[in-house]
Amino acid sequence: MLERTIVEAARGEADQPHSPVVRFGADKPLKLDAGGVLSPFQIAYQTYGTLNAARSNAILICHALSGDQHAANVHPVTGKPGWWETLIGPGKPIDTDRYFVIASNVLGGCLGTTGPSSTNPETGQPYGLDLPVVTIRDMVRAQAMLIDHLGIDRLLAVVGGSMGGMQVLQWAASYPERVFAVMPIATAARHSAQNIAFHEVGRQAVMADPDWRGGRYLAEGTSPRRGLSVARMAAHITYMSDSSLHRKFGRRLQDRDGHTFSFDADFQVESYLRHQGEAFVDRFDANSYLYVTRAMDYFDLAGDYGGVLANAFKGAKTRFCLVSFTSDWLFTTADSRAIVHALNAAGAQVSFTEIETDKGHDSFLLDEPEFFAITRGFIDAAARAVGVN
Repeated sequence: MLERTIVEAARGEADQPHSPVVRFGADKPLKLDAGGVLSPFQIAYQTYGTLNAARSNAILICHALSGDQHAANVHPVTGKPGWWETLIGPGKPIDTDRYFVIASNVLGGCLGTTGPSSTNPETGQPYGLDLPVVTIRDMVRAQAMLIDHLGIDRLLAVVGGSMGGMQVLQWAASYPERVFAVMPIATAARHSAQNIAFHEVGRQAVMADPDWRGGRYLAEGTSPRRGLSVARMAAHITYMSDSSLHRKFGRRLQDRDGHTFSFDADFQVESYLRHQGEAFVDRFDANSYLYVTRAMDYFDLAGDYGGVLANAFKGAKTRFCLVSFTSDWLFTTADSRAIVHALNAAGAQVSFTEIETDKGHDSFLLDEPEFFAITRGFIDAAARAVGVN
């Protein structure tokens, strides 16, 4: 019964989320990279802190694949704390006593911004696969429309990790005059072949589930829970490192004294992954998983600028701070260094730190004091430069 309540709550968030929403009508269509426009559409978002009189203290937070706009507040579906409460809040590195922080659900998501689980106004049914495929640049275009709606001409900073970092880089390339500082974390300027391959495994797991129904499961009253759970399990492995898995679980057994010689979850790590998969399907839409992973796959910033990444940042006055983590094998330090080299070639102002940790890709979401200190220092320096007290 509790599981059903959570699922129903998650589905309800698609059209009527527990957060502010901006609805853009036919007079403000969103141009898409796939061709055509999306209209009408909506964006769900959260804000923290207060916008100052000069409108100069706004920071945009860009979320990763499985995130949403609930970065620093209790999640309305799961009841859990915000996914970046370690970083955002009063007195924290992104200090909501000083800054006006905005976090929006990405285009193609499932927590209130138009996505495949949203109602298609032409049919009255969920979009499903009738929603055009979206890109990282489409997500950023939509965010820029939200920032316009909020009456903010220039952001103090844009900050995000993983897929959020891709959005940060796209902001710097598409709207350099609209952002003073950017912080791309644990990310890359394009998705690697290996990462595309991991995503394809996840998508095939979803689409192989008989309850996927060709993407029409919401209209037909089913849900590809098994497929999405397997996709999440596979992806979650890539967010950790071998060292962190060994430290957390090793080969310890799960609530038993010996092997059962069956295919039950004998090992703690198996039980952990199953739990991660089951929890994910309660709050995330399977078609959104397809759309958002595809957006990451298509991301290739240099490809939009003649194959030369430095051209994406040519003449940019934006300040950059890149952060990578030594044990992150999903978005490696080499990926960040490639961006730094391009920024140097473009004459941009850039700093870069590789943080020693064994926690893997998810390090940017965890308790990493060095990362917190770098974030606080970079944001506060940007604030001083523009006169934000």
